[in-house]
Amino acid sequence: MTEVTEKVMKTKGGGPSRGAKWPAYAACGWALIYAAYRGYYALGGTAGMFGTPVSMGQWRLINGMGAVIILIGAVLPVATLPLWQRRQARVVVLALCWVVAVGCVMHALVDCTARILSLAGMLHMDFPFFASIYRHEADLQDLLLNEPWFLIEGLLWGALGWYGLASARSRLLWVACALVATVALTVVGVLSTVGIIGKFIVG
Repeated sequence: MTEVTEKVMKTKGGGPSRGAKWPAYAACGWALIYAAYRGYYALGGTAGMFGTPVSMGQWRLINGMGAVIILIGAVLPVATLPLWQRRQARVVVLALCWVVAVGCVMHALVDCTARILSLAGMLHMDFPFFASIYRHEADLQDLLLNEPWFLIEGLLWGALGWYGLASARSRLLWVACALVATVALTVVGVLSTVGIIGKFIVG
């Protein structure tokens, strides 16, 4: 996981290769779009809402906090580009890429499964922050908007980590570990969602 291509090591100015930069900037831009979406609701926007919140103030606060967290996440991939040249920092960045990639993809897979089951009438989902809700619209919005964002963001972070590795063997091991973790966490998350095992928070 600590091997880096000669191209990365020789890049002028201390950053990774040009090929490694595109997923970083893409992940940043993709996160900014989602932060704007959350920020819209934090500022009081109502278009596309699928119900009536118990507290509009609480709804705005939740979205505001979400927008801030996503903004921080948007800065991270670009801010870490100079760190690829430092051996110890590179290990940390690779670990970060792995965690974000696995977490986001797992989140998307678990929630997409839950929403499909809900649309099929096979799962009843609770929405404690809403006094009333249009479940069909809520499921579709999450399935077609929120979860695709998580999936693409996770894949972009995975691509960033991929470019930080040198050999085919190291890339294969890194991706294999990520896939195993993603599958395992997705299974646990789905089993928790349908009530077969205890609570497992996905988001």
